Amino acid sequence: MSRFYKISLGVLIFLVAFLAYLEAIEPTPINWYPSYAKQDKIPLGTYVFYENWKESNPEYFEEINIPPFEFLSDSTKIKNGSYFFLNNYVSFDEDELNKLLAWVEKGNTAFIASDVFGEPFLDTLKLETKPYNKKIQNKVTFIPETELELVNPNFDQEGPFEVPHEFSSIYFSKIDTLKTTVLGTVKYDDDTLSEPQINFIETEFGDGKIFMHSTPEAFGNYFMLKKNNFQYAQNILAYIDQNQPIYWDNYYKTGKGQPTSLLYVIMQNKALKSAYYLMILASLLFIIFEGKRKQRAIPVVKPLKNQSYEYTQTIADLYLEQKKVDELTQKRIQHFKEYIRTEMKLDPDKKQDQFYIILADKTGNSIEFVEELFKNIEVVSHKKATAQDFENISKGIYKFKYANAPKEKI
Repeated sequence: MSRFYKISLGVLIFLVAFLAYLEAIEPTPINWYPSYAKQDKIPLGTYVFYENWKESNPEYFEEINIPPFEFLSDSTKIKNGSYFFLNNYVSFDEDELNKLLAWVEKGNTAFIASDVFGEPFLDTLKLETKPYNKKIQNKVTFIPETELELVNPNFDQEGPFEVPHEFSSIYFSKIDTLKTTVLGTVKYDDDTLSEPQINFIETEFGDGKIFMHSTPEAFGNYFMLKKNNFQYAQNILAYIDQNQPIYWDNYYKTGKGQPTSLLYVIMQNKALKSAYYLMILASLLFIIFEGKRKQRAIPVVKPLKNQSYEYTQTIADLYLEQKKVDELTQKRIQHFKEYIRTEMKLDPDKKQDQFYIILADKTGNSIEFVEELFKNIEVVSHKKATAQDFENISKGIYKFKYANAPKEKI
């Protein structure tokens, strides 16, 4: 890796670490996600409301995790009681709505707190809702201050109850006055609309009742924990019979059953998400700059030279220089005998019958020449060889090997 690439990579790592540090020290923003799930402790979760209500009436409290249509279709599970729905969006399809209304008609109660109720439901009950937006210089904004209040004077309340955050607000703009009773109102801090608007109603349906609340934020953790706002939810629950089964809906929840994979957790955390993308970017840059194919020059490797002859010549010269002709001659004879053993498959020390004939036939030499060569070798092997002996023996061996072309081995 070149010096330039090392410096570039170091700068990149520093920038990534610095950005990760900035993300880590930045205060975590408040999560205003409209979960309304019982386990969530975020501002719009319902952990406080759910735990307090369940603790006050655990005997009749039951959670429903399946669709209302499926639950209401099983006569072995459903009993007379109250079905409680709380979410920012609760919209039943036609079959599900018919099931729910048929169950309510038998003398049961349905409580729906939501921003959206669905057109089929509103049409059936002859209701209309409208979002309230404050207009400032032809611009639509959220409501800075909202006050909730129940109309029943018998409630012990220190109202009105303020909504301590800006929310878009839904109210009932039209109701069926013959069958609908107004139970609560919402007041907006706006000079153009000073009268309170309806946000909590009760509608008779057969022998049962349907309660509808258009401000689900009133049941969230943020609202419940501000001042004495818990009294508002407490008074609302007074309309529900606590001595019958209460079915808490977990199906219509925006915050239900979130994935828990590692990648999902990373993507849900702003700091981890930024670090993840920076890591991918750094990897891509590294691949672009360092992943290029670098072709080095291929050196020419010369094959090793066969220097067996030179080595042998050097050894021979050493023997001659030191006047060890006899030792050199004896080694020459030993080498020749080893050649006879390995190549001709004959033992020159134990000359069996027909030895000279077979050897002459294999090498293409005459029998007389072979006999004379071995006779000279025998004589020299038993005396101190001279230079002349070495020369004669070497010439004889060379002639034996190379003077005639060898025949095919038997």
